Amino acid sequence: MNEACPECGLVFEREPGYFTGAMVVSYVLAVPTFGSIVIALIVAGADAVVALIAGGAVYLALVPFIFRYSRAIWLHFDWLIDPVRDEMRPPHT
Repeated sequence: MNEACPECGLVFEREPGYFTGAMVVSYVLAVPTFGSIVIALIVAGADAVVALIAGGAVYLALVPFIFRYSRAIWLHFDWLIDPVRDEMRPPHT
């Protein structure tokens, strides 16, 4: 992830550990995704153990997307609660 916006120079990480909240968002995205995959495989006729293993393999392919979007969702949520004021923005170069 970029440290700052390439357009305006806004630094994304406001403080150390800023994206810790994104781990919660990632969990909220991951559990239903993995559960849906496993349930779909079981409904399709797979054995439960096979569905869990295959679901885990499919889920691992989705991890980079979930990681990226959990950070983006966290940024939007945080900026909705505590918007970045103009005096906090770096000068545009």
